[in-house]
Amino acid sequence: MAEPMQVPIQYNEAVVRKFVIASVFWAVVAFLVGVYIAAELAWPEANLGFSFINFGRLRPVHTSGAIFAFGGSILIGSSLYIVQRTCRARLFGGEALADFLFWGYQFFIVMAALSYVMGYSQGQEYAEPEWHIDLWLTIVWVIYAIIFVGTLLKREEPHIYVANWFLLAFILTIAVLHLVNNAAVPISMYSAKSYAVYAGVQSALIQWWYGHNAVGFFLTAGFLGMMYYFIPKQADRPIYSYRLSVVHFWSLVFMYIWAGPHHLHYTSLPDWTQTLGMVFSLMLWMPSWGGMINGLMTLSGAWDKLRTNPALRFSVTAVGFYGMSTFEGPVLSIRDVNALAHYTDWVVGHVHSGTLGWNAFISFGAIYYLVPALWKRSGLYSNRLVAWHYWISTLGIVLYISSMWVAGIMQGLMWRAYDAFGFLQYSFAESVNAVHPYYVIRWMGGVMFFVGALIMVYNLVMTVRSPSTNLSGSDAGQFGAAGAVVAGE
Repeated sequence: MAEPMQVPIQYNEAVVRKFVIASVFWAVVAFLVGVYIAAELAWPEANLGFSFINFGRLRPVHTSGAIFAFGGSILIGSSLYIVQRTCRARLFGGEALADFLFWGYQFFIVMAALSYVMGYSQGQEYAEPEWHIDLWLTIVWVIYAIIFVGTLLKREEPHIYVANWFLLAFILTIAVLHLVNNAAVPISMYSAKSYAVYAGVQSALIQWWYGHNAVGFFLTAGFLGMMYYFIPKQADRPIYSYRLSVVHFWSLVFMYIWAGPHHLHYTSLPDWTQTLGMVFSLMLWMPSWGGMINGLMTLSGAWDKLRTNPALRFSVTAVGFYGMSTFEGPVLSIRDVNALAHYTDWVVGHVHSGTLGWNAFISFGAIYYLVPALWKRSGLYSNRLVAWHYWISTLGIVLYISSMWVAGIMQGLMWRAYDAFGFLQYSFAESVNAVHPYYVIRWMGGVMFFVGALIMVYNLVMTVRSPSTNLSGSDAGQFGAAGAVVAGE
């Protein structure tokens, strides 16, 4: 008797396509705003005297646009792509729930940006919009969790691939961080103003518990889920070590949650809490590099693909930046190093080596993979344009972070230099004047990164406009089962 034919699973790719388009759009917006506010720092007259475009209002637009709009859109979109294929199951909840997730999240982004420009914010380090926008995001995020977890529960694969573990940690932890950090008491239902639940040193600790773990679970765990799926796919190799990926996951999620106090050295936070944050930050170096080794070693026997697949260069370089950033972070958490570096532009360089080199590059690699797969094209319009994007953006990052390293060390040394009489040797204004050339170099690096993004947009548009190859519902070269992506250990 003949075996019954298996009907191909009709994955929900429409919502993933929407998130990919949104992520590319928000990338251009966020990078453009970043270039403009970098120009404002180098040349203050660039503000033009308008309050809506001053640095204080546009800075959270840039950070939230880069992290939550660009990064969040590609994270959610790629997670919905990954979970369907590694579970061999269509998204839970149907088209309507997925569409609500997309439009609800985009509405949140637009409303948050408008609130920043209009001057409404809870005024925290990671600036948060008004309380009712926070409440809307909570609803949207719960829908996201329901879709993701529901798809895992209805999976056809008995095994949950490790990328889904990282994505699940990202979804659940960000929900807890958002609820605790944004707890506020509104003065009325009709006012944007609210009072924070926390005050004083408790507020500082909560803010950096949120801030550092937003880095740990939004910008690290979520994007590691991307790494564990797209690098094996692009290299056409199984993940180097599945055992290492499991150790990487559990050690990372346990240690990261304790590291926030290292942002509060030499403050009124108790010394034991500062030391606890520093110790856990130093320990984080090991699991972080375990993930880097796992990503890079996946290319064993496939390094030649870097010559023929420029998109893979983005993903592999991203892992290198991840390793560099997760080494620099623990070093900066050491109290004596922190005394020199904190409040300086060294920290700005560190943050951007992670966000541009790790988060943006792994996202670019994923986007270059997803667009041909989602729009059923045989490949990208131009691999040469991908190479141009790669080299221009990489040089931009190098200019950015090296200028900020030099500026930051210079600032730290000038701020604590004393003359023979015990007075400060330099005024703050002199330190600002000294770093001006490096602010100009930083702006040039940002311009190059922005130009690289424009090249990507042109390449992707031309890819979508090219003739369809009518691929089947499963993307070309897709591993059939989740277990096929892991190493046979």
